[in-house]
Amino acid sequence: MANLNVVGFSGNFARPSKTRTFVEHVVKEIARRHGLSAVTYDIEDLGPSLGAARWARDLDENARNILQRVVEADVLVVGSPTYKGSYTGLFKHFFDLVDPAALRGKPVLLTATGGGDRHALIVEHQLRPLFGFFEAFALPTAVYATDRDFADGVLISDHIRNRAAQAVEEVGRTLSRAHPVQRVAAE
Repeated sequence: MANLNVVGFSGNFARPSKTRTFVEHVVKEIARRHGLSAVTYDIEDLGPSLGAARWARDLDENARNILQRVVEADVLVVGSPTYKGSYTGLFKHFFDLVDPAALRGKPVLLTATGGGDRHALIVEHQLRPLFGFFEAFALPTAVYATDRDFADGVLISDHIRNRAAQAVEEVGRTLSRAHPVQRVAAE
């Protein structure tokens, strides 16, 4: 699976961020486990052109490059902090600029963070439908982490680490089906 890449995109707009930390953790685990190159971005990386952009062409060069990296990823890991039971507005605005066919069939691992358990269904009721619109392949295992799963900005929960590991394994199965290893028959 050489030359494949995993791109993380986090909907946070402040640093430090538990959401970016979480997305980056998952991205690094996918890269390590499956031999992919990896990079993670967040809203902060896009710069000021995002807010005024009505079309992808309205983004500055840096933001357009990030959007292109997201679209061209072999695997996409997305995450958003939870606000009022949903993803952030700027996260949604970024994906509003993506062509509706650009993510078709792309494996997407859904993650989110929030203050407590009452927002845990954001991954199922907000993120899954958004990526369903794009006809992306949202992996079956999505992962939601709460404030208590972190200490000093570091993921400490074994339960969440195990759930993330389950999702990372799903990425491997998906990639092996999409990019089968060429085997030479022994003569």
